[in-house]
Amino acid sequence: MEKIAIVTGAGSGVGRATAFQLSRDGYTLVLAGRRPSTLEETSRRLESRAHVVPTDVTDTDSVAGLFAATIEEFGRLDLLFNNAGTGLPGSVRLEDVSDNQWRSVVDANLSGAFHCMREAFRLMKDQSPRGGRIINNGSISASVPRPNSAPYTSTKHAITGLTKSGALDGRKYDIAVGQIDIGNSASAMTEGFNSGALQADGRVAREPTIDVEIVAKAVSYMAS
Repeated sequence: MEKIAIVTGAGSGVGRATAFQLSRDGYTLVLAGRRPSTLEETSRRLESRAHVVPTDVTDTDSVAGLFAATIEEFGRLDLLFNNAGTGLPGSVRLEDVSDNQWRSVVDANLSGAFHCMREAFRLMKDQSPRGGRIINNGSISASVPRPNSAPYTSTKHAITGLTKSGALDGRKYDIAVGQIDIGNSASAMTEGFNSGALQADGRVAREPTIDVEIVAKAVSYMAS
């Protein structure tokens, strides 16, 4: 039977690399993200069939449209990789974070993940065969914060709670929910780390990064 996976944030970085890996694994992909052009580029490079659905995960109607399009095109969903997210550019002291900055990170990282999980639950519990897998993209920041990152760190700690609640609530529906906590994947979000990042002791130091292909293989393993 054809395996269907939704990848959010599929236009770049970890999302794009994971889409490539899942395609090699035999999944048919639904590619979600805010920028149609980058999603189309991902789609052209896949080894399997894909459906591009531009989506803003902070908008509930947009997320509902993503899952409606998945059902209409493929009839079921086997895997959701909740990957879309953002952080504030640079290093912003807690006392300097504006309301809009706080909301922008919480809406994308936490509310966006919840919106997608909720729709996935509604779909997976009623399909036949029932159930599926959901993998949330956490972060090393889900356990260890970096300085001046209150919005991002708070959302990633919250993702762990969302994952644990989802894992518990999904049992009765045969829905498995897990989380991958990545360090510094080599992507646009971590480009500045090569020149140095602020450390807990006040130093600025270069930090190593991990190839997104390794992250993608880890997600593939979890999905299997």
